[in-house]
Amino acid sequence: MTDNHKPAADAKGPEEAAHKLGPGDPAPDFTLPDADGKPVSLSDYRGRKVIVYFYPAASTPGCTKQACDFRDNLAELNGAGLDVIGISPDKPAKLAKFRDNENLTFPLLSDPDREVLRAWGAFGEKMMYGKRITGVIRSTFLVDADGKIEVAQYNVRATGHVAKLRRDLSV
Repeated sequence: MTDNHKPAADAKGPEEAAHKLGPGDPAPDFTLPDADGKPVSLSDYRGRKVIVYFYPAASTPGCTKQACDFRDNLAELNGAGLDVIGISPDKPAKLAKFRDNENLTFPLLSDPDREVLRAWGAFGEKMMYGKRITGVIRSTFLVDADGKIEVAQYNVRATGHVAKLRRDLSV
């Protein structure tokens, strides 16, 4: 098993290095509005396992593929005792349009201030088309029933990610 903890790079500012979470770490709690503006907390899922995934922007090609992939595999994931939550910096109205256009049936949460994204190490410096930028790092976590990180995956691919996750989790 590999150690998913990576030391933070020498940072010149808070935007440049993201603290990475790893197995056994407590999952940072949050309460964020969903697509309808209703508050959803991680603590609402205590006693169940939940997949929390972070994505850059609703209705973009990669994020749409990833969300639809979770949607299409949701019955199997739920059947294995796994709930799914998607989080992006988008405002609730944009999330509602995305949810409705793509028939998404799991909560999409809004983190426009990027505080939760930062707490989970899902916002910071990344490479995009060969350039270093600061933005959302596409990441997926499995949080156990006690609120601890069981799996932490950073820089995941939008396409094929859910199939790999299902293989890794034997779902």
